[in-house]
Amino acid sequence: QVQLVESGGGLVQTGGSLRLSCAAAGFTLDYYDIGWFRQAPGKEREGVSCISSGDGATYVADSVKGRFTISKDSDKNTIYLQMNRLKPDDTAIYYCAIDIYCLPMDRTMGAVGTGSWGQGTQVTVSS
Repeated sequence: QVQLVESGGGLVQTGGSLRLSCAAAGFTLDYYDIGWFRQAPGKEREGVSCISSGDGATYVADSVKGRFTISKDSDKNTIYLQMNRLKPDDTAIYYCAIDIYCLPMDRTMGAVGTGSWGQGTQVTVSS
């Protein structure tokens, strides 16, 4: 059974940092494109960052470029999202997902069909 479990969210002040984790179970994440999405209240879901299964190339959305870094620990079957210099606009529920496409060369990512999602972790950045 495919399972994705996010953790690491919380409340932080503007300029602070958080590291999100997404532990995968039931599959080997090296074989999948995997990424982070977020959704703020009243807004569309947004792709934040992803890792391509083919060559491990990464994509980071322009809105977080230079502040967020995605990484993977294959031994732990876990991906991370290091978030620095957080802003109130980063406030959202963050989800990791597979069954996505991750195309760093085209600077795009998205869900394939409905995707497979974790339960999400809340990130709140106070001003």
